[in-house]
Amino acid sequence: MPNRRVFITYNNKASAIITKNDMTFTRPVLKYLLVIILITIATQNRAHAGGFPLRPGRLLIQPSVSYFFANKEWDSTGVKKPFPANGKFNSVLISMYAEYGISRRFSVIALVPYTTNNFTQTGFSQSYSGLTDLETGIKYYLANINYIYYFSLQGTAITPMYKNTAGQPDLGYGEEGAELKLSFAGSGTLFNRNYYFDLDNGIRQYFGDQGPIQDRYNATFGLTLDKQFKDQISVSFGGFYTTSDNKKFNLENPLASKNFQFQQVSLSYGHSFTRTFSVFLTGGQFISGRNTGVGTSGSVALLYRLGN
Repeated sequence: MPNRRVFITYNNKASAIITKNDMTFTRPVLKYLLVIILITIATQNRAHAGGFPLRPGRLLIQPSVSYFFANKEWDSTGVKKPFPANGKFNSVLISMYAEYGISRRFSVIALVPYTTNNFTQTGFSQSYSGLTDLETGIKYYLANINYIYYFSLQGTAITPMYKNTAGQPDLGYGEEGAELKLSFAGSGTLFNRNYYFDLDNGIRQYFGDQGPIQDRYNATFGLTLDKQFKDQISVSFGGFYTTSDNKKFNLENPLASKNFQFQQVSLSYGHSFTRTFSVFLTGGQFISGRNTGVGTSGSVALLYRLGN
């Protein structure tokens, strides 16, 4: 396989969940904040080669910190409105992502996230934190076209690193799951600048009662800013759709809210200090949705390329 430079892209979303406590939360606020953490669990920040192959023996390590804020919601019909009682929600997500190339066609991945969540409302505040869902998987590179365009398939296992306890804030569904994702990536030149693109679509299924089943999709386009390949910018558009036979919200089991959707745009700037170390700054905004919060996010990611 020719030695081709691969641009690394970084996409980032961070959020969390609040549960019922002493009846302080109204039902709409509780419902939409619960959905926010489910978005986070399914769209964890990641720095990776996307659909591009990873060399055998090459290790990518990316620690990152993300901040998420929301004080508005989209209701079940997609109408935007403020949270009741001056409600405000913010979250800090710390994660560690790793990917290792074991052959020309196979690589393995792992993601470990930790979140701290805060919610305030007139006369009430709550804060809590913990590990969320561990993701481990294997990626297989199906084919390439002239070593310019690449197709890959990734299988991922979802394992909760927490236990949901009655009366305590939940950090997710608390259920095991699996995802199958197809990626298509390529690179070339445009206006005397190198570019790359990465298209992903993943279907995720949780194995607990009434699912849910989820569809995650993302499209990224990036462009280098200099001939030394040190600076790049990228823009991404992504979305999330989840559905379940359970279409109701149950106060006794808040995670029963399993039907929602959103679309997001994000802009990222990356700088490579050396061939093995880069920094990425990303900002994102939810632009439409249903049964979810109106989220704004920002993040910093450090990317290390080790090995061959």
